Amino acid sequence: MKDRSTTAWGRLKFWIADTGKQLAIAIFIVMFLRSSIIEPYKIPSGSMIPTLFIGDHIFVNKFSYGFKVPFTEFFLDKPLYMTKQELPTRGDVIVFRYPRDESINYIKRVVGLPGDRIAIREKVLYINDKPVDIEALNNPAMELGIENDDDKRVLSLFTEKLPGAPHPVLYNMSSLLNSDYGPVEVPEGKLLALGDNRDRSSDSRIWGFVPLDNIKGKAMFVWLNFVFGMENEFKFQFRPERIGIVIK
Repeated sequence: MKDRSTTAWGRLKFWIADTGKQLAIAIFIVMFLRSSIIEPYKIPSGSMIPTLFIGDHIFVNKFSYGFKVPFTEFFLDKPLYMTKQELPTRGDVIVFRYPRDESINYIKRVVGLPGDRIAIREKVLYINDKPVDIEALNNPAMELGIENDDDKRVLSLFTEKLPGAPHPVLYNMSSLLNSDYGPVEVPEGKLLALGDNRDRSSDSRIWGFVPLDNIKGKAMFVWLNFVFGMENEFKFQFRPERIGIVIK
């Protein structure tokens, strides 16, 4: 008859090996999904208000612009594609590696495509020398997740009518900051991206163009919203009404 301690040790070794195998498979699946299919991302700032709020947790479609060879995004400077890499559509909200520090991810809206001539004059966006129409809206700032009382008094909400992709934007009409920009021509292989909170966004106007190779994917929808940290003075805030919002 086998010694009980030997039998117990054998069972423990089998459990450790089996658990390790299952854990390795789970990690592989998660990494595969994150590299080629879908990836979660948390909105850390208000630069995309009113489209995205601080604390929004979103999913990013990693194959919107072509199917990437799994894991190459993690190990190569330039990911490899199994299919042709497609150009984003003007108006897409994209997540990308920040050109000045590629360890950081940013999220902005595509405004300029390769070859476009982009300018901003008195806060009006111009694409190829044609102004993009804007329409004033009356939504109070307090409905947009804005806590600062000074901001509530001065911010104005508009619909910016990008061709095929109208979307809301915020402007501080009392400020001359960011009133004018350009004109600049978007180089081949790059994009010009702006935040929807135009006067509170670090974007292409400050740090330049987004290389196509830096794109991680297209923002899909909000699956959760909560804030708890230094950005909220460690007060827990949960917005269930944000869940399920499709990002346009």
